[in-house]
Amino acid sequence: MGDCSVIAAVDLGSNSFRLQVARVVEGALFPLDSLKETVRLGAGLDAHGCLTAEAIDEMTAALARFGERLAGLPPQCVRAVATNTFRIARNSAAFLPQAEAALGFPIEIIAGREEARLIYIGAAHSLPSTRERRLVIDIGGGSTELIIGSQYRSFSTESIQLGCVGWSARYFPDGVITRERMETAELAARGGLSCPWCPRFTRESGKERSVLQAPHDL
Repeated sequence: MGDCSVIAAVDLGSNSFRLQVARVVEGALFPLDSLKETVRLGAGLDAHGCLTAEAIDEMTAALARFGERLAGLPPQCVRAVATNTFRIARNSAAFLPQAEAALGFPIEIIAGREEARLIYIGAAHSLPSTRERRLVIDIGGGSTELIIGSQYRSFSTESIQLGCVGWSARYFPDGVITRERMETAELAARGGLSCPWCPRFTRESGKERSVLQAPHDL
């Protein structure tokens, strides 16, 4: 992207799709546009682990809208990455060409740890500069990434199959939250947080705050 005066990044998550467009001036980025489509792609997986036709249609419609904004940009100035749902969907090889055609650019399905690395870089650039080690946690729609790093370098990365869309579909399929269901979901989440260095903790993020608040209102 060294010769690009305008660059764009597309993040295809399990809960939402995001598009960021920025102008590059002497190495600095100046935001031009930001788009978001809440598609809840992770909820479109059927019992066999395949993305349904309805979910594919919704996905391609959202990508086509992104494609309209990206029209005219050189391919080397756009990077589109897809995360957990694209990774785990058994029919991703079948619908990926359709997704790329709708967007108008190649889509890279990245591994969980590469996703974690990119998350850390983004977080590091939005936080005050310090040499201290940081723990960054991103709770997504299909997976949760945990990263330990310092400044702009990550040392340890982990991606866990635990996300808000998947958990909602599994433990609250009808949208009803009860104390018993919440306790079951919390126990499962605690059991799922396993990696060689993962800390023992309870974390409340913006993505789960509304769910965590609900038991206190019952």
